[in-house]
Amino acid sequence: MKLTEYLSPDKTLFSFEVLPPMKGKSIESLYQAINPLMEFKPAFVDVTYHREEYILKPRPNGGYDKISTKKRPGTVAICAAIMNKYHVEAVPHIICGGFSKDETENALIDLNFLGIQNVLALRGDNLREERNFTPEKNGNSNALDLIRQITDMNNGVYQDQELENPTITDFCIGAAGYPEKHIDAPNIESDLKFLKRKVDAGAEFITTQMFFDNKKYFAYVKRCREAGINVPIIPGIKPITKKAQFYTLPKIFNMDIPVELSNELEKAKDDAAARQIGIEWCIQQCRELHANKVPALHFYTMSFSSSTKEVVSEVF
Repeated sequence: MKLTEYLSPDKTLFSFEVLPPMKGKSIESLYQAINPLMEFKPAFVDVTYHREEYILKPRPNGGYDKISTKKRPGTVAICAAIMNKYHVEAVPHIICGGFSKDETENALIDLNFLGIQNVLALRGDNLREERNFTPEKNGNSNALDLIRQITDMNNGVYQDQELENPTITDFCIGAAGYPEKHIDAPNIESDLKFLKRKVDAGAEFITTQMFFDNKKYFAYVKRCREAGINVPIIPGIKPITKKAQFYTLPKIFNMDIPVELSNELEKAKDDAAARQIGIEWCIQQCRELHANKVPALHFYTMSFSSSTKEVVSEVF
């Protein structure tokens, strides 16, 4: 079932995002993060995809070996497992980085075979050593190109133009939105223009980057509507769980910590105190969003569910 069919202007849904386990780890650790949240009947669960990273290790006799340093495989399989185990919609992230268009097409064919209808189309992050994002050879350069490829498949257009009677897919495509603008955008206006192009190309819903100031979300939705972007805009939420996140989250995700929250976190004596401050802030944030009938509250759990459960139990 398409995600957009779940959304209603009269009801706020609950959803969350999880990370695949690191290579070599069991899926049971992921189930342990999902299980406590299932009592709140999530409408869907996002599963992230992380691009593989490498280092070049010198050989004793010269030359280099390419060594994988970071890998979270199994997004497609995990989506299938979640849908089978919990009977809930799974939304895999599809990224540009590390994939040619043919590889992307093959992944989408697998998803279609599995009956997975919803995808979130993202450019993906730079590699750590990259100053600017570099697409894979014969790959999509940005999320707009990726959305166009998925839309082409929805219209029966594949990379191989000579296929006879190819299957027409029916993916519901999501795009990312940035209430405080994408880090690479020169300003919010240019960011919105690019978002409008993604919607025009086929994106049917938007999930935002995390934010901690609801005013920025409401202002963002207003600007989107004024720009002719009329698809559902789902707010992304994360309770702060450690004092260090006060410093790291703004740097990683290009967003601000409100002054009031910042002042409280600075006074926190330890992680336990910071976690409680983060949960209380998030509860109030979600209550306001819920009262304004946002399409869903989408939680970035990082596969740790305890704080999200505390927040959701106070809101839903």
